[in-house]
Amino acid sequence: MAYANFLSGIAGHPLRLALNVGKTIAAAHLLAEYGFSVAPASGASMLPTFDVDGNTVVVDHRYRHGRGIVVGDLVSYSIPIFKHSMGIKRVLGMPGDYVLIDSPDSAGGRMIQVPQGHCWIVGDNIEYSRDSRTFGAVPLALIKGKAVLRGVSMFDWQVLENGLADPKGGEETRGS
Repeated sequence: MAYANFLSGIAGHPLRLALNVGKTIAAAHLLAEYGFSVAPASGASMLPTFDVDGNTVVVDHRYRHGRGIVVGDLVSYSIPIFKHSMGIKRVLGMPGDYVLIDSPDSAGGRMIQVPQGHCWIVGDNIEYSRDSRTFGAVPLALIKGKAVLRGVSMFDWQVLENGLADPKGGEETRGS
């Protein structure tokens, strides 16, 4: 009886408790799907941006499906060739852009135009990266968000800057 009184004092009626738990789960799902989430990033493909042994990354899901993504941004995406696997890479091309498929020092120098509804992503450590050069342009629908913070330790967080942005912070000038 004392246990029942304790529970009713905390949550009230059991139905109210169930509703509150449901609301909490729904709010957590909405935050993780449309707000922010925390994800691990490890491996050699993104050196020196991320450590080989791993960093914690905060992903902003307001950029999902490529909304607001520009060349140079780091994106979290579903890897097209591995179901249920996620990756983080840098955007090198958006729809309509021309990108060099091979590494700059290769003799081939083949280029491709990124198809509509897709982006071209590569790892910062191109030699050890499995990216668009392996599986082709990534559909924007597979972009889960933009990586915005990197956790080095519990109290040391760094903003992830666009590695290809104009250092002056101004707009790119075209055809002056």
